[in-house]
Amino acid sequence: MWKNTTNVERLKEFWANGLSAGQIAAQLNCSRSAVCAKLNRLGLKRGHMPPTAKPTIVAVPKRPATGRQRPPRQPLSPVEYTKPQLYAMLAQAVRNTG
Repeated sequence: MWKNTTNVERLKEFWANGLSAGQIAAQLNCSRSAVCAKLNRLGLKRGHMPPTAKPTIVAVPKRPATGRQRPPRQPLSPVEYTKPQLYAMLAQAVRNTG
């Protein structure tokens, strides 16, 4: 693949024009890893860092609440059960678990 000097020249040209290793690989009909290895052997590097290397964190402005507002929840009052009611609930639970 790289024995042909025209491919190396095309590789250098594509790299200088800013194409990615994947795009170059598609143009030269080879794998991306082969392109990366050849670029490494040639000592070719990008002169800048990609924009994702140091992303800036920007706060998102809060939107005002729209739509209907929920009323505040009322606390639930405790329910008093009699002993026969509790036994009936327990018997029902036992029957359901089978």
